[in-house]
Amino acid sequence: MLTAQEPSILTESIENLQNVDKNAIQEYLEDLVPGILNFAVQLLLAVLLYLAGKRVITFIRSFLRKSLERRGVDIGVRQFLDSVSKYCLFFILWLTILTLFGITTASVIALLGSAGLTLGLALQGSLANFAGGVLILLLGPFHVGDYIISGETGHEGTVKEISTFYTRIQTADNQTVMIPNGKLADGAIVNVTGQQTRRVDLLVGIAYSADLKKAKQLLWELAEKETRKLADQPVQVFVSDLSDSSVVLGCRFWVKSEDYWQTKWDTLEAIKLAFDADGIEIPFPQMDVRLKPEGLSEQLSHMQPKA
Repeated sequence: MLTAQEPSILTESIENLQNVDKNAIQEYLEDLVPGILNFAVQLLLAVLLYLAGKRVITFIRSFLRKSLERRGVDIGVRQFLDSVSKYCLFFILWLTILTLFGITTASVIALLGSAGLTLGLALQGSLANFAGGVLILLLGPFHVGDYIISGETGHEGTVKEISTFYTRIQTADNQTVMIPNGKLADGAIVNVTGQQTRRVDLLVGIAYSADLKKAKQLLWELAEKETRKLADQPVQVFVSDLSDSSVVLGCRFWVKSEDYWQTKWDTLEAIKLAFDADGIEIPFPQMDVRLKPEGLSEQLSHMQPKA
């Protein structure tokens, strides 16, 4: 049984506990406000530092590009150095921002050093691509503007950019392909436009019954009339092969690399029209089927309806 004084004592104890809780919460909030304000100031400074640093990085990259351009450095080297400087400068910027939050540069470097093996394994593909980009720039198997064929990936197109990890090419049908530098450095590369001139090689088959000398003369005349042909290089017309169903004639002449494809297409069309006009047959695969009379009568007898 509770006495008359016990309820008042219990009520007083509850009120004391509430007062203690209120005081504790108030003290906690009062201690928390300076921390929040300090963090807000640090965050504001970090944002301002990032924006300012980004503008500085843009200025440095622009200055570097113009300096390299004035020195006549290859555009692929300029693109690669610009990409490397971008990553390095942003890395320095983020290190500077982290120091605002009490994280020292030594701590970050120590963390990267301790995690070096793990990062190396995780980024081995990226490191290989970076090394491949360096090799491409040092050895110079191709440059920006060249038309290449990658033996490793099978892609082909005009080189538009050589960046830190990837080489960007544009295909003939206007598609963009990003090829890792590591694959380009390790595989075979065909630089189609690496030289200023290219030889047009044409092979045309004619029937065995056609006039061989006349066909060779037509090929020679068509090649000599081609205005895009290089005058200092001779035209070659020859018998390339005696195949099963045709005599294969070859025709060779030299043009500028940029005129190669259009010249080849136009010449093939002109050859077809000239051969048709002069009655020179260009054979195509045919199959002659002959049935023996004995076998034919036997087949017909099996096909007759039974009574």
